Amino acid sequence: MKIKTVALLGAGAVGSYFIWGLSEKLGDSLWVIADGERKKRLEQEGILINGKCYRPCVRTPKEAKGADLLLVSVKYGALGSCLTDISQIVGEHTIVLSLLNGVDSEEIIGRKIGMEHMLFSMMKIASRRVGNEIVFQEKTTIGLLYGEKDQEEPSGRMLAVEELLSGTGIHRQMCRQVLRDIWHKYAFNISMNLPQAVIGCGLCAYAFSENAAKLRWELRKEVCEVAAAKGIDISELSDIEKMHVEKTPDTRYSTLQDLDAKRHTEIDMFSGTLMKLGRELGVPTPYNEVIYYMIKALEEKNDGKFDTVQKRKEKE
Repeated sequence: MKIKTVALLGAGAVGSYFIWGLSEKLGDSLWVIADGERKKRLEQEGILINGKCYRPCVRTPKEAKGADLLLVSVKYGALGSCLTDISQIVGEHTIVLSLLNGVDSEEIIGRKIGMEHMLFSMMKIASRRVGNEIVFQEKTTIGLLYGEKDQEEPSGRMLAVEELLSGTGIHRQMCRQVLRDIWHKYAFNISMNLPQAVIGCGLCAYAFSENAAKLRWELRKEVCEVAAAKGIDISELSDIEKMHVEKTPDTRYSTLQDLDAKRHTEIDMFSGTLMKLGRELGVPTPYNEVIYYMIKALEEKNDGKFDTVQKRKEKE
């Protein structure tokens, strides 16, 4: 098994890491998926990553049919609308890696194209958009962690991915228990992203405030209880949760970055999904429910829903 062609759906903060890492090795065999005006814009302007402009080969989903590997790195909220594109790209032997946060994107995609295509994975990267540029720290990025859902030993597909990424600068690690590792990252994201997003402060909140720390650990406890109901033990902090890029006291994680930029967050993927799983499994998730509705309200505030009549008239 050899991966010769790679399709990338979603060229944002995560997808750009693979454009940066694979462009030199694959050349025109790396395809960024887009159509319409976005395709024209990418072809004309390229993508600015860490100070360098990349001009990848851009293909429509139909043109990319049968790619050996498909990397899905869209925002969680856009995943449903991208399923048709994904099904157009996937051929009989296509391997699919979902690079999204959360614990259910593989199942969502697999229901559309067949779970046999899915190789489970997650990303550990601190990347951000600065103007029209994607920026990340090459040396401290942990990168891609991947593995088979029900198999601890490396499979042929895993070895093919390793061969593809070797010599590219992309950091990666094979996981023996990838589902458990994905849930550890999920617990980290919920417990670290969400309290600071509501409070509106940097990472230092957890060290300086007993209240923030209490909220963090109660949120993580609920993730552990839902995971346990699914037969996954994440009660102890793992190496995955301890692995992180260099952070400063004012570090602001992705949910707070979204609110700062007045974008909608991925709260549906975080607490929204956990609440749904909790209801299905009979596990209460009160802390996640409260923080879910608080962040939804902050999104509405950013949208101007709470503006006074005078402010609305001024905007008009």
